[in-house]
Amino acid sequence: MAQLRLGDTAPDFEQQSSVGPIRLYEYLGNSWGVLFSHPADFTPVCTTELGYTAKLASEFARRNVKVLALSVDGAQSHKDWIHDIDDTQSTTVNFPILADEDRKVCELYDMIHPNASATATVRSVFIIDPARKVRLTITYPASTGRNFNEILRVIDSLQLTDSHSVATPVNWEDGDDVIIVPSIKDEAVLKEKFPKGYKAVRPYLRITPQPNK
Repeated sequence: MAQLRLGDTAPDFEQQSSVGPIRLYEYLGNSWGVLFSHPADFTPVCTTELGYTAKLASEFARRNVKVLALSVDGAQSHKDWIHDIDDTQSTTVNFPILADEDRKVCELYDMIHPNASATATVRSVFIIDPARKVRLTITYPASTGRNFNEILRVIDSLQLTDSHSVATPVNWEDGDDVIIVPSIKDEAVLKEKFPKGYKAVRPYLRITPQPNK
């Protein structure tokens, strides 16, 4: 399958997991989703990643996000590995790990890059919104652990910009000033949407406090 692009509909699937069969759309319900792959069970970088993801459970829940991990190892291997993750990372894995032994999901989401590895999935990340649209894709090499604080930051930005006529600038964090989208030019509309006012650095660069704070 061709690589998924932003705005594409995330393909639905049913696959085994560490907690039994999962159908993606049913699992997500009305939530946002983070689907992320790891190269293999019982590997060091992945162990730290899944442990940290588990520690972020309350942060994902606050944003109405469900997390779903994946590798091409089997469900029993996942269950055995989860004991190691819980022990070494001082946490409790509280999300499913897909057991994609037949590579069905890997192929749907283009998670195996043959020039990197013919068998192991790369570190893919997909953020999926409640309308089932792909809103972010990131691909990391196997040797580099992901920054899950950045994934949360992007979710904050997407949820904010979906509900307000703003974009988020470089290095933005939740609570920082934001940018008014250039398409809004009417002064009456600007006053209505941004009662806190704004600073026009240039006609196309207008800074305003985060509207929902």
